[in-house]
Amino acid sequence: MKSLVQSELPVVVIGAGPVGLAAAAHLLERGIEPLVLEGGDSIGANLNDFGHVQLFSPWRYNVDASMARMLTASGWQEPDLDELPFAIDVVEKVLRPFAALPKVSRCIRLQSRVVAVTRDGFDKVKTEGRDQAPFVVRVATPDGEVEFRAQAVIDASGTWSSPNPLGANGLPAIGEEEAATQIHYGIPDVLGGARSHYAGKRVLVVGAGHSAANALLTLAALAEQDNQTQLIWAVRGSNLARVFGGGDADALPARGRLGTELRKLQESGRLDMVTDFRISAVSRRDGKLIVHALGADGTKKRVEGIDEVICATGQRPNLALTSELRTRFDPWLESADALGPLIDPNLHSCGTVRPHGHRELSHPEPGFYIIGVKSYGRAPTFLMTTGFEQARSVVAAIAGDLEAADRVELVLPETGVCSSNLGDAGGSCCGVETSALVTIDEPVAVQTGSCGPSSCATSSNTSGKAVGIPVKASNSCC
Repeated sequence: MKSLVQSELPVVVIGAGPVGLAAAAHLLERGIEPLVLEGGDSIGANLNDFGHVQLFSPWRYNVDASMARMLTASGWQEPDLDELPFAIDVVEKVLRPFAALPKVSRCIRLQSRVVAVTRDGFDKVKTEGRDQAPFVVRVATPDGEVEFRAQAVIDASGTWSSPNPLGANGLPAIGEEEAATQIHYGIPDVLGGARSHYAGKRVLVVGAGHSAANALLTLAALAEQDNQTQLIWAVRGSNLARVFGGGDADALPARGRLGTELRKLQESGRLDMVTDFRISAVSRRDGKLIVHALGADGTKKRVEGIDEVICATGQRPNLALTSELRTRFDPWLESADALGPLIDPNLHSCGTVRPHGHRELSHPEPGFYIIGVKSYGRAPTFLMTTGFEQARSVVAAIAGDLEAADRVELVLPETGVCSSNLGDAGGSCCGVETSALVTIDEPVAVQTGSCGPSSCATSSNTSGKAVGIPVKASNSCC
């Protein structure tokens, strides 16, 4: 992108969440006008949706340095950097005060959902002169569609509104849409506004990440108050090392405790658990759901009598708005292509990623970047502080300051989990006995195992063959 930074056009930032507003802060500090377009009706709309969840990263990882500088100049008091905020705290104590600053508030438009981005006068095919044409951003508003022109576009819209389905093949399970009234995607407020929805119910939680852990632990707390509440946890694989995490070895103690508490819950017998459960269909009988699945070997399974399902299987990016731009995505993660190998969960399970910036986040379309959790595509374990560093680097690149853009200013905390090749296929580091509550239509081997360094070297699969799992000599994956 050549002279567009010198023009009067703004840089459009899609999304008024923490990373989008961080990008706006960096742009303002460099004297570049941002235009922040937020599809929701409030600042930090996605965070508001799970505001009841306490983050496992303390404040020091959840406040962008540029935003903090601007807020401090207005008399803002920085929170205790070692405290753990709830998601709503990030909105109330940082995002809204920042958005209310006069120089920021005039740059934000709420209820402005971006539906498409293209180049002025250029479809995807035309090349000559393309990089000199401004971007055109089409936006749906309550008053109809409008268009804005921009010198660059930073997409920080996140993935929260695009949850993964129950279906293990990436598609909605057969019957999933028909059962939508009994399925919640994300992390419901089980102990708050949604309490009556789950109390006394038989609830199935699907997923093996931090969102599933949060849902299970709050449901367990609810079950202590209402002993009619039943918990069932279903995961596609059999390797729970990732969700149980590194415990005391995790550099974020709260993240380590989350996994430790979940392990204790699973071992306590207070929930039923089904592994190797790849959901294929959902049906209904007498008002209750039957969830059908296949094992890795094709064995048919099902769990019956379910009142409610919490689908915590992660999110995926909505890439439709860039269909007229020249983009290059990793073919399976849907992250920026150069970022894919750094974050591929098939290869990396430790949750830490080499610091990266504008070069890894760039696309063949000059001046267009995706940052924040959406930059990871379908890969998990994104920390807010990673998005802040992305915003700093990308804005520096847009401003033409490549020295600053290429500089690394981020150190991520280790998770304490096995660092590579800790996959589900064919084995388990910490074997879990298959629950009897699953109806199995065909014979299937029951997996059992013990936890400890020795159990990380090999594990048994249903074929009885040993499967090697490489681990660091200094680390126990259990």
